[in-house]
Parts: sequence; C-alpha cells; structure tokens
Amino acid sequence: MLRHTYASMMLEVGESVVTVARWLGHSSPAVTLGYYAHFMPEAGSKGRTAIDGLLERKGDPPCR
Repeated sequence: MLRHTYASMMLEVGESVVTVARWLGHSSPAVTLGYYAHFMPEAGSKGRTAIDGLLERKGDPPCR
C-alpha cells in the first residue's frame, strides 16, 4: 500500500514516469503507466500550457 501511495503521489506532483518506473523496479515505463496513468490528469495540458505561454509573450518578434 505504501509503495502504491508513494508512486501515485510522485506522479501527481509531476515526477517523470521514467523515474518512477526505475524507483519501482518496473521493466519499462509502460508498466508504470498501466498502473498509474489515472494519477496524471494534467499530463496533456502541461505541454500545451507551456507552448501557449511561449507563443503569447509580448514584445517578441513573430516567428518566420
């Protein structure tokens, strides 16, 4: 139970699934994702938010 809780909490705060897989001794990050993907609700939005922030910076010349 403690192992599952720890892994879940680490993924919820944004730790890399590769790192968590290594800590847990899983054969690959795919195994970790199979068990814990539901603890990563913002995984898709973090990248999108970062790109939006870069594209919306004021004063930067437009990209060509």
